[in-house]
Amino acid sequence: MSVDALFEPLTIGTLEVPNRIVMAPLTRARADENHVPTSLQAEYYAQRADAGLIISEATAVDPLGMGWYRAPGIWSDAMVRGWKGVSDAVHDKGGRIYAQLWHMGRLVLPDYIGGKLPIGPSPIAGEGETFAPRPVDDTSHFLPMKPYVVPREMTQADIDQVIEAYRTGARNAKAAGFDGAEIHGANGYIIDQFLQSKTNQRTDGYGGSVENRVRFLKEIIEVVVAEIDPSRVGLRVSPTSERKGMGDDNPAALTEAIGKLAHQYGLAYIHLIEPIASGFMEKPDYPVMDHLRAVFKGTIIQNGSFDAKTAADYIASGKAEAISFGRPYIANPDLVTRFRDGKPLAQANFDYAYVGEATGYTDYPTYKDDRG
Repeated sequence: MSVDALFEPLTIGTLEVPNRIVMAPLTRARADENHVPTSLQAEYYAQRADAGLIISEATAVDPLGMGWYRAPGIWSDAMVRGWKGVSDAVHDKGGRIYAQLWHMGRLVLPDYIGGKLPIGPSPIAGEGETFAPRPVDDTSHFLPMKPYVVPREMTQADIDQVIEAYRTGARNAKAAGFDGAEIHGANGYIIDQFLQSKTNQRTDGYGGSVENRVRFLKEIIEVVVAEIDPSRVGLRVSPTSERKGMGDDNPAALTEAIGKLAHQYGLAYIHLIEPIASGFMEKPDYPVMDHLRAVFKGTIIQNGSFDAKTAADYIASGKAEAISFGRPYIANPDLVTRFRDGKPLAQANFDYAYVGEATGYTDYPTYKDDRG
């Protein structure tokens, strides 16, 4: 089988990349207890630097938006220094890396924010449960789980504060040496909560019509591109995903509104989560890629259940310019080489996906090293 299309160079905005294999954001919980990136993370990303583009794990722009044990943030000077060590390590290996800017909104447990209620566009709880902080003196392997709670409906002051947090996050990403930034508007987090009709029941200028529901995203894009040139800014979205209690009554119309907005501001790319087969996320009954293509002329990176062959076919047929891979990158730091040489992929041990320090993180060998 030919996978040559994966290895054609590409210009994403103003960033030239040597191949079309993108490392998708993967939250791995290896920052320190204060959410500061570590040298272990620098090693992990540097191992994967031959990706066309690395998109960092989700990185919180504000303490109130941080609801994941040992996930990294980017609101403090210490965090900027930690991320600078990561970006330097990737650049030293010839790679390129974007920061993914993130706020979890209603999906933050009160345990992470001093017992306060999380914030969201409407007082509607997420569906399911999530990792809670590790109790004091707990040495068990697995983290405890707790259900999501009903958030506090955001006031205008809350909205303004979050938007400014994205401005600071973008400024800090630039100071940390990232090549650009991706706005995380997917997977049921705060921007997605405003975008989708099931989670946004507001009656003010941020709710109701599609035009109103994209307003929050629009205002975040405005502050991010004020700090980072739009040709180095991407946007990740999942308008058809219903995970964590998400849902929209017209994903196609929502997708078109998002695409028009990204085109208006000249964003470098849209990173669309739209699986081609059901797996970690469900394949949508009514895909929206064609709706996005009709209104957005920048690069489209697609994500979801691809292998080397299906990814190359998608690119060769013009359906997407690049494909991002998440889970395959956990156990395959040399994923680019394995795809190019047709080698089998190693399988990840998910017992160590979010715990284990170096174990299950930086200790996966390359195919060459594994074979001696």
